[in-house]
Amino acid sequence: MSGGGPTTPEQPWPVRTVARKIADWVHRLGAVWVEGQLTQFNARPGTSTAFLTLRDPAADVSLTLTCPVGMVRGLEPPLTEGSRVVVHGRPTFYVGRGTLSLRVDEIRAVGIGELLARIERLRRLLAAEGLFDPARKRPLPFLPKCVGLITGRASAAERDVLTNARARWPAVCFRVVNVAVQGAMAVPQVVDALNMLDADPEVDVIVLARGGGSVEDLLPFSDETLCRSVATCRTPVVSAIGHEPDSPLVDHVADVRCSTPTDAGKRVVPDVAEETRRIHQLRDRARRALHGWVDRECRLLAALRSRPALADPLGPLVKRAEEVTALRERGRRAMLGTLATADTFLSATRSRLTTLGPAATLARGYAIVQRVVPDDGTEVVRSVADVPPGTTLRVRLVDGAVRAVVSDGAEDQHRERGPGDQR
Repeated sequence: MSGGGPTTPEQPWPVRTVARKIADWVHRLGAVWVEGQLTQFNARPGTSTAFLTLRDPAADVSLTLTCPVGMVRGLEPPLTEGSRVVVHGRPTFYVGRGTLSLRVDEIRAVGIGELLARIERLRRLLAAEGLFDPARKRPLPFLPKCVGLITGRASAAERDVLTNARARWPAVCFRVVNVAVQGAMAVPQVVDALNMLDADPEVDVIVLARGGGSVEDLLPFSDETLCRSVATCRTPVVSAIGHEPDSPLVDHVADVRCSTPTDAGKRVVPDVAEETRRIHQLRDRARRALHGWVDRECRLLAALRSRPALADPLGPLVKRAEEVTALRERGRRAMLGTLATADTFLSATRSRLTTLGPAATLARGYAIVQRVVPDDGTEVVRSVADVPPGTTLRVRLVDGAVRAVVSDGAEDQHRERGPGDQR
């Protein structure tokens, strides 16, 4: 059966054909350089081939390596599990077993200088992306309900964090997750622990703790995957890796960097004795402030009570009543004076009017002669020419009026008396 056409349920490929085609595709890749971390090393005595497992430290991916035993044993320094290496080899697919491996013809150990240079390049990359920016760092809660601790099993770092935190706050609650803190499995285990604690609503802060070690031992905490996982955590993360001189990249990404695990135990919880003293101080300050306020208000109340308006509330009213009485008396006297002045003026005016009025003249013996005019009433006679004979006159005297008629000899009689005699 040929393997060139398409497969169908009626015309499937045999296993050998599929394996051979896979091998052809793999062999076309050619020789490649690969970097990774050694996790297994197996060189059985009496065999000429060594089997190694090369793992990607940033992902859960591994690859089997095969190489001559002499190549491995001749390296200086000797290879150990967790070593970073760069290998050159050709991918090989073994048709008989259906397995894929990398046939290695050269192995180079990655030196400390190269590792530090890579860490520095990663540092610049993460800093450029803003993962080290202080503005994105979150403050720690004052008193967390639960503290998540990621550390090695039965390690000194775990003991330091727990001992110091409980010495400061005995009621603190911890959720400890033990992981590998060095080697090939450190990064995936720490990342899984971070995700688990970050998803726990009871955990308010996460502590990454590890004791001191060499540069190679602390390499997992400068891994890019771990740094980005810390940066994406919603829960504040405290980094306590190594000692004071150690500064892995996760220290710069974490929200709080502690120099040692002991320092982390002191930072995540407050000191109960110090907080108790602070409460006592605040209570004393509150008591003094309250007493001062009460004393001040008492003095103010005493000052108010000592004021005349409150000490003798009727006195001002009596004084005001006396003032009102005096003003009312002044008003009455002023009004009486004004009325008296007006009465005097009125009396004088009345006297002048009486003196100048016709009644006073009549009382002295004079009379007012008026000519009676039909239809028009009367009019005062001012000349003898106004009263021809037969004119009816009305003579007004002091005690009444009489009527008279002008006779013929009236004009002669008037002329005999002269114009100055009015009687």
